[in-house]
Formats: sequence, structure tokens, C-alpha cells
Amino acid sequence: MTPNVEDLLLEVALYRRLSEEDRVHLASAATVERFAKGEAVFHEGEAARDFFTLARGRVKVFKIMPNGRVVILEILGPSDPVGAVAVYEEVAFPATAEAMEETLCIRIPKQPFFQLLESRPSLARGLLKAMTHRIVVLANRFADHTVGKVDTRFSRLFLKLAGEMGQPGDEGIFIPMTLTRQELADLMGTTVETAIRIMSRWGKEGVVQTDRNGFLVTDRQALEQIAAD
Repeated sequence: MTPNVEDLLLEVALYRRLSEEDRVHLASAATVERFAKGEAVFHEGEAARDFFTLARGRVKVFKIMPNGRVVILEILGPSDPVGAVAVYEEVAFPATAEAMEETLCIRIPKQPFFQLLESRPSLARGLLKAMTHRIVVLANRFADHTVGKVDTRFSRLFLKLAGEMGQPGDEGIFIPMTLTRQELADLMGTTVETAIRIMSRWGKEGVVQTDRNGFLVTDRQALEQIAAD
């Protein structure tokens, strides 16, 4: 059963501080969109006519390069805007967004959203902050693809995920996100063979274990040492 749009707006940090009047106004123009795993929220090159905000689930944003290689630019989670820069600049989406699991998005046509931005400076500031964060993430992602040894880049990725969503336990820090070896390779700008080799070695050495529901960082100190190289 798909939740009510007003209830989902309360779950999203960007909209949580709106007045009830503004939230009702926004809800009247918004719809809740459900995406199955592997389904595209939007494709690269499509006109950016709607503003998407993730309410539940995760989405990967990626580009297919001229040589056919896939590069994952970022992975977004609850409360993250998706494709906001393209909507704001009124240009086509520069990349494809695809659900990594069952995902719920709040979809708002850009015209009523822009009207609300004009009347609610706090919402405009929140969106600006989110968009600035996206630019920083993309700049760091470019560095992840080009700077340092592959092991170092992998270790920094798992440290970042552990910091953002890690669940400490007796055996280590569990990261509740499933990524295939191909997705890891696409995130780090390397080959799937390299991703397999690194994850296999780390599994044997007790650094990071792969679980059907995510990853278990069993030796954070080792990851930090690798990240420092």
C-alpha cells in the first residue's frame, strides 16, 4: 500500500519544517511514485519537468560513457533530492537515476514547486544546501575515480558508508546496503575483476565481509590504514 503524500512529506527533511498550510498546498500538487528495483526514475537526456525527492529506498545516479563504460556518480537515500540541479536550471537530466531497491519518491511538477520556493525562503535555503552538497559529492566522486590506488579508494568508500549508515554490533559495523561487484567497480572507476579481487582478499583477511543484506566492516582500523596510503 502506497503511503499518503502528506505523511511522506513529514518523513523528508527538506519539507518537515513547512507550515501545515504550505505542506497541504504542496501535497495537492505532489504525487507518490513507487519504483521497483532496477526501474529508472528518469533517463539521461529526458526533459527535467518534475522535482523528485527520495522518501524511502535508494537510487544510484550513473552515466554511460562513450566507450560504453558505466560510471556511478552517486548513491542517494531518504530525504535526498534527485536531479534537482537539472530541474532548477531547466535543462535535460544529465544522468540516469535507477532504483537500487523498492523506492518511494515524492514527485512535484516544477511550476508549483518554484512558486513554493518563492514564498518559503527556508525551503529555498534547504534546497540550495542540498544542491551544494551534491556538487561537493560529485567533485569528491571525480577524485575517487582518478586519484590514489584502487585499494585506497575502496577503503574510503566503505569508511564513508560506515559513517553515514553503519550499524555498530559485536562483530563490527554493518552497512545495510547491497552492492554488486559490478556496482562497486562502477563507483570506483575500475574493473569488476579488480573489485572481485579486493573484496575477496578483504574477506579472507577479515577486513570487510560481504553479507546478503550488505557489508560488515570487521576491521575498521585496517580500513583507516589503507585509506591513509
